[in-house]
This record gives sequence, structure tokens and C-alpha cells, in this order.
Amino acid sequence: MSQIAARLQELGITLPEAVKPVASYVPYVISHKLVFISGQLPMRDGKPVLTGAVGGTVTVAAAKEAARLCGLHLLAQLQAACDGDLDRVRRCVRLGGFVQSIDGFDQQPAIINGASDLMLEVFKENGKHARTSLSVNALPLNASVEVEAIFEID
Repeated sequence: MSQIAARLQELGITLPEAVKPVASYVPYVISHKLVFISGQLPMRDGKPVLTGAVGGTVTVAAAKEAARLCGLHLLAQLQAACDGDLDRVRRCVRLGGFVQSIDGFDQQPAIINGASDLMLEVFKENGKHARTSLSVNALPLNASVEVEAIFEID
């Protein structure tokens, strides 16, 4: 068993199946040693698990969990890009987080920590990354959160 597969098992994490794109794009692109993963929504059974604006009907805690689920979907896409071998991952380079929020809401970084913390749990030191956390007024399928990523692989 690979090191990352063993760590996932130790953490009690089962990755979801890689979600197919819902529009005209690909789930990831590999360029040289970088994997660019398209934005992932907090999906379960083909539907977003959390919809609406944070700071309105959606709590920070629920949105942080949704960001973690986005992170799990990022890892599922990364695993597909690595032909099933997450030990090929050298580091998480960058995460970009988008939070559907009400005007004046300013806790986007706390929400995207849900995905960032997951990368640290899984990849430890190699999970440290650059990041952006932005507020938006709408996301696809009315999802509350979306996260994209760039990873370096062998």
C-alpha cells in the first residue's frame, strides 16, 4: 500500500469518485510536472450538499465542511491524474477558494481552511500551499463553496 493511501486509511478518509465536468471543460490538465484541477463543488450523489450564501442562510461551520468536501473531490481528481498513485504528488502548490457570501461577509479564509487543513493532514509538510480566498455573489448550481488546485507531481 502506498504511503498516501495508508495515511488516508489512517485518517479514515475514503475518496469519492472523481466527478465528471458539468460543462465544457476537463477536470484536470497536466503540464510538465503540474496538475491544474478545475474547481470542485461540494457534491454528493450528483448534487451540491450546501447551497446559498454564507453569512445568510449558511453558517461558517457548514461552509468549512463543504470546503473540506471540495478538497476530497480535488484529491479524487488528483488521484485520477496520477493513475491512482498519490505517492507521485510532491506538493500542493496552490488552492483557490470561492465562497458565495452576503455583502460585508469577511470570513472566507476560515471557510477555505476546510480544504487547506485537509491538504496538510494528507500530505503533511508537502501540503503547505499558497492560497486565495475570494467572495463571490454566485457559484454554479448555487453551491456555497468551490475550490480549485495546482499540485506538483513526478
